[in-house]
Amino acid sequence: MRIVVKVGTSTLTHETGRINIRRIENLCKVLSDIKNAGHELILVSSGAIGLGVGKLNLKQKPDDMPTKQAAAAIGQCELMYLYDKKFLEYNHIVAQILITGMDFDNETSNHNFQNTLNRLLELGVMPVINENDSIVTDEISVGDNDTLGAIVAKTAQADLLILLSDIDGLYTANPREDKDAEIIDVVFSITPEIEQLAGTKGTDLGTGGMITKIKAAEIAMDAGIDMIITNGMYPENLYRILDGEKVGTKFRGRRK
Repeated sequence: MRIVVKVGTSTLTHETGRINIRRIENLCKVLSDIKNAGHELILVSSGAIGLGVGKLNLKQKPDDMPTKQAAAAIGQCELMYLYDKKFLEYNHIVAQILITGMDFDNETSNHNFQNTLNRLLELGVMPVINENDSIVTDEISVGDNDTLGAIVAKTAQADLLILLSDIDGLYTANPREDKDAEIIDVVFSITPEIEQLAGTKGTDLGTGGMITKIKAAEIAMDAGIDMIITNGMYPENLYRILDGEKVGTKFRGRRK
């Protein structure tokens, strides 16, 4: 299988913005084992701005674009250093690809991206993709890495997209406010009711929230790709997903 795994800032970092060492070590171990089993993996990773905020000892995520871009430039170095170091321990090579929304819109850039991505996979390398937050502006931004993950999955013709989040899946109500909220196992179409359940709020250091995951699901489902939301706190959930167990919420791709 060709699998795109998107990991969010909340999975990679503590609330301080500093890296969650135990979790990233476990994540890299599980992904390496899945790759050893013969699957092709593409990692779409958030975290650059969050790590930059932590490294600069800022009290919160900056509001102004220049400081965001500076934090991203600092944090991206640390992020890739960690991935390179941890995956190399399991004899896997990673490669960084930084991209913007404009690169997908431009036919030549998109073609070059596909060629690079396919060649890296042929070489047994794990691409690590992030939006190029150091230069991106609102006009050329994808906007969030949930959407980026879905676009990458579509471009790569992946079999499965997995979003590792800070929540177990899509619930019938906000589980932080309603103790009777139940997780929805399978979603077959994005209805107004599903959109209403998504809400709007993400984490302070991240850019997403459930609403961006629903947007990502629409892109993946339209491309015939299954998408699963599960809790990134437990990287072992990836094993369970590949073993066919019910984990999180599955959005079924439209079969043609």
